Amino acid sequence: MDKDSFLKKIDNMISSIFSSSLEEEPAKKPKSEDVPQTIEEYTQLTGKRFRMTKQQKESGTSRQDAFQEFITTNWRK
Repeated sequence: MDKDSFLKKIDNMISSIFSSSLEEEPAKKPKSEDVPQTIEEYTQLTGKRFRMTKQQKESGTSRQDAFQEFITTNWRK
């Protein structure tokens, strides 16, 4: 094997490694099983309590309704 062909092979290998590692990974969307359906599932999944906003409390929104609103509008965004 001559020196030029060896260097070309090495160059091609390095180029392919860098090009594949620099490609952006697509954003991961939450799987349907990752979306909690209840407040208890949310607590288990995140380790956090679900908290209603002051505005939701004052308007008389139920805790379950506030949770559903949170999941549909703010979950993992």
